[in-house]
Amino acid sequence: MKLNTLKPAAGSKQPRHRVGRGVASGWGKTAGRGHKGQRARSGGFHKVGFEGGQMPLHRRLPKRGFTSMSRNDIAEVRIDSLEGMQATDIDFAALKAEGVVPRSALAAKVILAGKLSRKVTLKQVKASKGAQAAIAAAGGRYEFTEPKVEEKPKKEKKKADKAEAAKPEADEAPKA
Repeated sequence: MKLNTLKPAAGSKQPRHRVGRGVASGWGKTAGRGHKGQRARSGGFHKVGFEGGQMPLHRRLPKRGFTSMSRNDIAEVRIDSLEGMQATDIDFAALKAEGVVPRSALAAKVILAGKLSRKVTLKQVKASKGAQAAIAAAGGRYEFTEPKVEEKPKKEKKKADKAEAAKPEADEAPKA
């Protein structure tokens, strides 16, 4: 077999459809373009989805959903991963040190998947209710305190300030 003898499989390649070649061809006169209109003219092209100036369908329909940029920030940790760890006091730094969570993770959450048979203390790492129960059942402890979020002081309404500024003070007498 040589490159100059290669041919496509029989029937796979068909000759190009030549339009506008007379009445007998079946594609003569208007050449399959119909009568008049933008699509019948040469150069009569518009972009995909164009609806003649009407608001196109892809802009009329509501946009749904998004991909969260922070979806990989919180790592899931299976409870059987805690079984294989060396440390008994487990915090986020210990999870990172042993390679249970990726270095790029900003936080972790322990989920109930697998079994835990040894006693561990989980500190400042979130855990699901099932995981908390499994840790307690193995004789371990779960310690987590929510960080306090300071509330911003509420701003006073500006309308009340404007009303007071508009009132003339009693000391000033109207000038005549």
